[in-house]
Amino acid sequence: MQNDTWRRWIVVAMLCVLAVALSACGARDHGPWLESFDEPGDWKLSADAAASVSVADGALRVHVHEIGQVAWAAAGRTYSDFRLTVEATQVSGPDDNEYGVLVRMAGDQQFYVFSISGDGYARIARYDKGAWTVLGSDWVESEAIHQGAATNVLEVEARGPTFVFSVNGTQVLQAEDAQLTKGDIGLYAGAFNEADVVIDFDNLEIEPLQ
Repeated sequence: MQNDTWRRWIVVAMLCVLAVALSACGARDHGPWLESFDEPGDWKLSADAAASVSVADGALRVHVHEIGQVAWAAAGRTYSDFRLTVEATQVSGPDDNEYGVLVRMAGDQQFYVFSISGDGYARIARYDKGAWTVLGSDWVESEAIHQGAATNVLEVEARGPTFVFSVNGTQVLQAEDAQLTKGDIGLYAGAFNEADVVIDFDNLEIEPLQ
């Protein structure tokens, strides 16, 4: 598992495959949502030499073609406090990778990221206008994560400044941070030192919390 997590995110704003996420300023929260990816819907999908994002065969697929790259798609829906679950499947590629969920996004400038890797690590971090803050320990190993070409059910619960990250029904991390209060939802994947990371996402469910 690579600990140098900053370099590969520098290129985020440059990727054509990045969805144009809406700013959360003044936006009202959306209601409950179940996304089965039977159709592209409002997800922004595109491709270039670095990565591609597509909806096909009932899943949202993120394929990172080049090393040191990340790509995501944003939903265009605003949430503040919520519980989110999604099935994430490593279809192919190296186990030394990263994939997961972005929440409370304000475009590509501010968001929280809940990540796992194919070799069994997890972390929570905040990106804020070029600055990264790891919330807790960086890349914590967890037996709850199914390694390699497998499916993991990711769950994120956000209540005010409190975040709980669970994988396959087991809590792996908890963090406190009050910097970002609401925003869009995104699904992402990234490659470290080996290319061709392919991750499928399916059965995304979001429940707003009071």
